Amino acid sequence: MDKKDVESILSALKNVKVKTATALRQFLKDTDDSNGAAAKEHLTARQRVDAFFDQGTFVELGAFVKKRPNPICNEDDCFESVICGYGAVEGRLVYAFAQDFSRTKGALSEAHAKKICGLYRLACENGAPVVGIFDSAGALLSDGVNALAGYGKIMSAVSAASGVIPQIAIVPGLCAGTAAAVAAMFDAIVTVADKTSLYVNSPFVLGENGSAEYADKTGLSAIKAADEATALAYARLILSYLPDNNYCGPDAMETRDDANRASGVVPGDGTTAILTKIADNAKFLELYASYAPEMTVALTALNGNAVGVLANNHENNGGKLTAAAARKAAKFISLCDCFGLPVITLVDSEGLDVSLEAESSPYASELAKLAYAYTSAETPLVSVVTGEAYGAVYTLMGSKSLGADLSFALESAKIGVMSAERAVAFLCNDKIGTKDENGDEITREGLEKQWNETLGSAAEAAYTGEIDDIIAADELRARLIAAVEMLSSKSKLVYDKRHANLPL
Repeated sequence: MDKKDVESILSALKNVKVKTATALRQFLKDTDDSNGAAAKEHLTARQRVDAFFDQGTFVELGAFVKKRPNPICNEDDCFESVICGYGAVEGRLVYAFAQDFSRTKGALSEAHAKKICGLYRLACENGAPVVGIFDSAGALLSDGVNALAGYGKIMSAVSAASGVIPQIAIVPGLCAGTAAAVAAMFDAIVTVADKTSLYVNSPFVLGENGSAEYADKTGLSAIKAADEATALAYARLILSYLPDNNYCGPDAMETRDDANRASGVVPGDGTTAILTKIADNAKFLELYASYAPEMTVALTALNGNAVGVLANNHENNGGKLTAAAARKAAKFISLCDCFGLPVITLVDSEGLDVSLEAESSPYASELAKLAYAYTSAETPLVSVVTGEAYGAVYTLMGSKSLGADLSFALESAKIGVMSAERAVAFLCNDKIGTKDENGDEITREGLEKQWNETLGSAAEAAYTGEIDDIIAADELRARLIAAVEMLSSKSKLVYDKRHANLPL
């Protein structure tokens, strides 16, 4: 990713102010000289918060808080190694803390934790997101058990805020031990290539782990950015899709894209192509792209409505529903459900992962988590079979029986207990080579075609009511927008009534 990618991210931000874009671009310029040396240095917490917030809006809280004097080391600098405060991000109130590695290596003390917990109290009381910038070498040794208790208090604050307000972690430096567990409690983590060190146990003990690349590959990091400026821009972009809190719901996003335009989707399109064609202005933000790539999860907007999309990526491993893919999808559904984002499921998969490796993992447990995520979700759920949906994959990927409000299928979709190839081999193998009632030879290809046109067709599923409608691929965007807007007032609450309205 290079500077052009940062420009693209900036242009995608909702209602970008000129001064905000200018500040981030200047930040990128200031931290990247011709030799690249400046970009490799640790930025201070002050530089980071100034670059993250709308220009001139950051207000610091607890600026003069000091840690307890150390009787052993006689430190001259007792000011805390964390900056806490609030400001505006695209005009919205956001709270943030930034650990400052340039001051005692960002060590967490009792006072350090107290500042962060105080920030969380204000954020929850005012219903606004929290962004945490992690860069610390660990606990302040001279604070002893008070520092350890500080981690616990921060964890308690993060846990209480989870599902209430969005929490985004940025890790542009060191985040080790208990701090790594704290960051993992956030809704999403953004790492920085060649700069992030994110681990519980040191790489010196366990070998290769802890890098941004490792966190990206293992699913700990939602996005890996090329540099700090890009990481800050990504965090702002994630927030643009999320509401201030779980009560108010997502704000409408500005768009000039026609809600009724033809999507341009054609049978056989891959996941990326479909997402690009249905999204407002062809823009979407993929999360966890390097983890379980057979499943794609992304934030986007449809006619100004922020939505979450999860889709089997048929171009990677046939879009199989692996254990990792199920875990990735379940986490994403949980995030969307917390903040009222409708979930759109695009189904196109060869099936389950049939391998010894899959069975050696907690495969059934991961599939169960996915089922729980769907059945417990209260947000609008819309599913579309865009390609193949066989066996358990059809059931688990947002089917009506699992709680989908609406379920569609494209005209070319194939739905059934198993694929035509397997069904014919299992049920009709003995008929191949014989004669039918007209005296024609029965072939494997003919039986498979017949299966796809009857028992394996979308029409068969629609006859039973498991598919609400069969739609043309070119209508996909318009039909999804209509579904999302129809379900915008969805509630699972049972309304009390005083009495029935009697007829005259």
